[in-house]
Amino acid sequence: MTEDATGGGVIGPIGDVDAQTTSARDLDPAPRRGTRATSARSAVQRWPAEWEAHEATWIAWPHHEADWPGKLASIPWVYAEIVRILHRTERVEILCHDESVRDSAATQLRDHDVSGNYRLHVVPNDRAWLRDSAPTAVVGADGRVNLVNWRFNAWAKYDNYAQDARVGSAIEKITGLPRIRPLRPDTGEPVVLEGGAIDADGEGTLLVTEECLLSTVQQRNPGLTRDGYERVFAEYLGIRQTIWLGEGCVGDDTHGHVDDVARFVAPGMIALAYEEDPADDENHRRSVDNMERLEIAGASDGVFKVVKLPFPRAVMMRGERLPASYANFYIANGVVLVPTFNDPNDRVALTTLARLMPDRHVVGVHAVDLVWGLGTLHCLTQQQPRG
Repeated sequence: MTEDATGGGVIGPIGDVDAQTTSARDLDPAPRRGTRATSARSAVQRWPAEWEAHEATWIAWPHHEADWPGKLASIPWVYAEIVRILHRTERVEILCHDESVRDSAATQLRDHDVSGNYRLHVVPNDRAWLRDSAPTAVVGADGRVNLVNWRFNAWAKYDNYAQDARVGSAIEKITGLPRIRPLRPDTGEPVVLEGGAIDADGEGTLLVTEECLLSTVQQRNPGLTRDGYERVFAEYLGIRQTIWLGEGCVGDDTHGHVDDVARFVAPGMIALAYEEDPADDENHRRSVDNMERLEIAGASDGVFKVVKLPFPRAVMMRGERLPASYANFYIANGVVLVPTFNDPNDRVALTTLARLMPDRHVVGVHAVDLVWGLGTLHCLTQQQPRG
């Protein structure tokens, strides 16, 4: 074992459950207004597609009862199953809120016969949705990985996010990778963004929604225009074309994350969550609009192809419709994890994705309990690409 450079514990070999502890006072969630990031950034950098090789997948072990009221006890077992699937093909880095969460995670992973290729790190966090609170990892022109650390403010909706805002700094300390903090081109303030709001093909094309980024509801960056966002995407992610869809799916408390409705699955190939039934009037309307936008953007002239993914029937809990979507799948090394909902369309979604990604095993993960937290597999994972 080697001593942790932060002075907060030890890091064992892969699979060792000794924790790396990061002191909250050492973590700086965002630069002051008008300042530049301290980490040097390559002149050219690219956000790799999710299907490109991963060094690791990052998750945070669930502990926040309010995210799954009355169901929290079942959620860590879903996470253990996710790690059981992922650890066979890539390392899993797991943030644990405190020592008790770490110990519970170690026990549950052991019970699921997960014996290696993961690490547990004691890092305080508010929620388990690392797709949104963790950095977006890009590869520079020199082939090295950098962490693009957006400012996180809990989807401009919740108040408890101070610890999540420091997750990027913790991951920087754990990995030793440089951390970049994007700034707005108009004001010089940190850019507020979540990983679930963006999806890319690794070749310069990005999917976003107007509902999430341009609406005045849950507004992340007041005053930042469409052109301003595109400048940010070009500078920090290497994006040449941004495709603006309309809205996300019904029930999404993020107000329009794209990863519940449209995802790249290969160069020139987009899987679009599409509600065929007009009786589901709201998701149907949104689906038709998003398809029309994709056709205008390039699907009609063969620039890329759009394949429809069904929606499951509406998943309800305590009278609330939840954002159940097969589009919230996660692509890892050699495998695709797909949320399933005890629905006849589970088979259709799994078969469709298997056809689109024939080089990977497509595995369904039961997500009826998980989606009570208003997110599923893509929301809880964040990939670290291989440099």
